[in-house]
Amino acid sequence: MKYKLTKNTKIYNDITLYQIKALKDFGNVEKGDLGGWIEKEENLSQDGDAWVFNNAKIFNNAKIFGNAKIFNDAKIFNNAKIFDDAKIYGNPEIFGNAKIFNNAKIRGKK
Repeated sequence: MKYKLTKNTKIYNDITLYQIKALKDFGNVEKGDLGGWIEKEENLSQDGDAWVFNNAKIFNNAKIFGNAKIFNDAKIFNNAKIFDDAKIYGNPEIFGNAKIFNNAKIRGKK
């Protein structure tokens, strides 16, 4: 396993989100680093270098995998999938059945 859910929680839209903590070094993440917020382990793959940083939130059936990186205040939800080497910055909301992949970079206004 590369991360675990911590006991740090926050409620967002009536959903309990858990802060993640790295259990080993990978990519730009070091063992012990605290990451962003996810609803459940299914939101973020234990494989690859995918990671959720800062105050980013992943919930519902959204999935982050491959080497994707989610930063700042981004919100990924519903059935959205972010994968390959995609990067999401700022404060965008990505939802529905959206798929963002390859080397795509999405920047919100932040």
